[in-house]
Amino acid sequence: MSRLFETLERLAATIEARKGGDPAASYTAKLLADPSLAAKKLGEEAVETVIAAVAQGPDALASESADLLYHWLVLLAASGVSLDAVADKLAAREGISGIAEKASRPQ
Repeated sequence: MSRLFETLERLAATIEARKGGDPAASYTAKLLADPSLAAKKLGEEAVETVIAAVAQGPDALASESADLLYHWLVLLAASGVSLDAVADKLAAREGISGIAEKASRPQ
């Protein structure tokens, strides 16, 4: 297994530790205090990741992906969504075709 999951776990713990921190002193605390801002930043990073993927090469894609994952973890924390909740959703979809899973969602 890659080191990614372990790294994400450490990062998620660091983000949790920033909850209630001073937004003037911590960028993470600033995002945690404003879920709308966290969501906006995640969207910006998603666009930058796509641009890196199509026009900037592997190193830029890795860098933007790191930014994207950080902002995703912050948004989850700011919204009160645990990594276990995300894992539960993924596990529930295992073994189901993506087309069938999407068709089963409420409209």
